[in-house]
Amino acid sequence: MKVAVVGATGLVGTVMLKVLAERNFPVTELIPVASEKSKGKEIEFKGKKYKVVTVDEAIAMKPAVALFSAGGGTSLEQAPKFAAVGTTVIDNSSAWRMDPTKKLVVPEVNANVLTAEDKIIANPNCSTIQMVVALKPLHDAFKIKRVVVSTYQSVTGTGVKAVDQLMNERKGIDGPKAYPHKIDLNVLPHIDVFQENGYTKEEMKMILETKKIMGDDSIRVTATTVRIPVMGGHSESINIEFEKDFDLAEVRKMLSETPGVIVVDDPANNKYPMPLDAHEKDEVFVGRLRRDESQPNTLNLWCVADNLRKGAATNAVQIAEYLLSKGLIG
Repeated sequence: MKVAVVGATGLVGTVMLKVLAERNFPVTELIPVASEKSKGKEIEFKGKKYKVVTVDEAIAMKPAVALFSAGGGTSLEQAPKFAAVGTTVIDNSSAWRMDPTKKLVVPEVNANVLTAEDKIIANPNCSTIQMVVALKPLHDAFKIKRVVVSTYQSVTGTGVKAVDQLMNERKGIDGPKAYPHKIDLNVLPHIDVFQENGYTKEEMKMILETKKIMGDDSIRVTATTVRIPVMGGHSESINIEFEKDFDLAEVRKMLSETPGVIVVDDPANNKYPMPLDAHEKDEVFVGRLRRDESQPNTLNLWCVADNLRKGAATNAVQIAEYLLSKGLIG
């Protein structure tokens, strides 16, 4: 089982390597891939050292799977080349997500759509992944009409430059900027670029991807995505209107029995999901479950997950695990 990690030296690529090792994915040969300037650099994986290679060298090695975390431009150009030699690409960028010919997959929600013919599979946006894991069992039971989501997203979602900006600001160092404003002691209602409709690209990703993953265009979604000076995970306030009424105890039980979800909902004892607790975990944490008293059949919940793990690396590895379990790769 040859496995390539494209973008192996980046923030998400590093976590992909860690998750592959932790979950004992059966890698017989690791192929770490990065840009020309990183060629020859050594990466350690499960006690062995591997030299970083270029994309062309990796394609020639014909890996069974290539986990991509190298940006949309690289993916658009290089993923088809891997697919052409029989490699199954699981791509973490936004390049293929809304392509109608490509599957957009969160294993707990819609892994069953995958077939052996799917050679380029899209990994959804981090903020979408954690939300749909929580939404799926509720949609199956009560049918979702509308979702209003506001996010509180970690600087790690932007990358190393953003983490450095936050840390530099805390130390009073003037360094390179990932954001147009200061992030420490601040909140930026601005993730990705603004679109003509006034929404950001991140907000539109959540809106469009949710419908595609859930396989239901009738679900109405509106989003406000916000960057906060936090590391370790994204948090979301989600308001869900259903067609059917629900019992709160039933909702709590349903979510607690959902694979990949951990319910932390004991406000009397100050227990609720927080990024500090989700950091380096693979699950989606859900709490603050309560009825919206302003209208019928509507639920409020708070949802937190590690955006580099479940929001990116872990979800990609889980897709590979599913493909392997069904004999679709190998």
